Amino acid sequence: MFKRVCEPQLHRALSWSPAVAILGAHQVGKTTLARQVAALRPDSLYLDLEQPQARARLEAPELFFAANRHRLLVLDEIQNAPELFSVLRGEIDADRRPGRFLILGSASFKLLQQSQSLAGRLALIDMAPLLLPEVMTRFADIQTLWLRGGFPGSYMAASDDAAWHWRDAFVRHFLSTDLPAAVGVALDPEQMRRFWRMVAHLHGQMFNASAIAASLGVSQPTVARYLDHLTQTLMLRRLEPYHANVGKRLVKSPKVFVRDSGLLHYLLNIKTQGDLSGHPSTGASWEGFVIEQICNQVPAGAMVSFYRTAAGAELDLLVELGSKKIAFEVKFSTAPKVTKGFWLACDDVGIDEAYVVAPVQTGWPMKSLGTYPVKVIGPDQLPW
Repeated sequence: MFKRVCEPQLHRALSWSPAVAILGAHQVGKTTLARQVAALRPDSLYLDLEQPQARARLEAPELFFAANRHRLLVLDEIQNAPELFSVLRGEIDADRRPGRFLILGSASFKLLQQSQSLAGRLALIDMAPLLLPEVMTRFADIQTLWLRGGFPGSYMAASDDAAWHWRDAFVRHFLSTDLPAAVGVALDPEQMRRFWRMVAHLHGQMFNASAIAASLGVSQPTVARYLDHLTQTLMLRRLEPYHANVGKRLVKSPKVFVRDSGLLHYLLNIKTQGDLSGHPSTGASWEGFVIEQICNQVPAGAMVSFYRTAAGAELDLLVELGSKKIAFEVKFSTAPKVTKGFWLACDDVGIDEAYVVAPVQTGWPMKSLGTYPVKVIGPDQLPW
């Protein structure tokens, strides 16, 4: 049983909001977490709306909700009953006590669309696949999580081969069933697989819609829609560039990453640690893995971006915490060194502290060429 990073935030949200939604990709563990939270409340009631028996209990939802106002109601797979959202709005307005509803669904983008009527009544909790603080008991766990990814079914598989087959089944089901249901339009699974695999080969690079469109034989707007679909369903991360008036020619295109490293490795046909260590995409894979660890653990309200100028100044990740700016450079080396472009970028942006994230067990201070401190750290040693 994993202690999920978002669980304390979930308990806090239930203490002040009448309704809370857990947003996350399919199979990341939303239901398991919701059941754990519900088990701490003796009067809670869990309903899986994929089951006919549960939907039957909600044939008269107004009466059912009113009769169970003393309980935490967990409504799982709520995207299967979109008509409930208007009823929830009225019920919450009738009794705005905190901790009344916990809702979750496999299609997070669709859930967000459907829940717009609950604006001001619904707190949102993002749930990522497994993160290092949730699984790490020894240094080797970093390698396992990086190779297999954070979906519990893959990470906890009996072997790398079993983890590979879990991801194969996941991708097949996602493309044929989950993705069309989430975006509400019919899609060609094989075309989407080709697009996804193409993005995997460009993992961490600037997104070039025209080149991908030419390779797939489709239009640029179609490629843009494909990117939106996989971003909205939390399979891809679109990392936007930092924009500021620094008197430089800044890169304007986003970088695109496959969010889960295990899915990236599946798409790149990387099955074992040996395959990973000798693959041309090893460095890019490590960068994406570290960026996901950071983005899913930053304090609430933080802004994340990357910085790059036409002259070559670059930061892999910039985190803005209010007025504070923290730079991250990712290196797949146990003796990492940074380039001149890193120092130029730090000066351009005016950062307050910097970190070089590498596969190391113990961090150390690095000599800084600026007034800010720089430290080498492992991905399990983030500064918050």
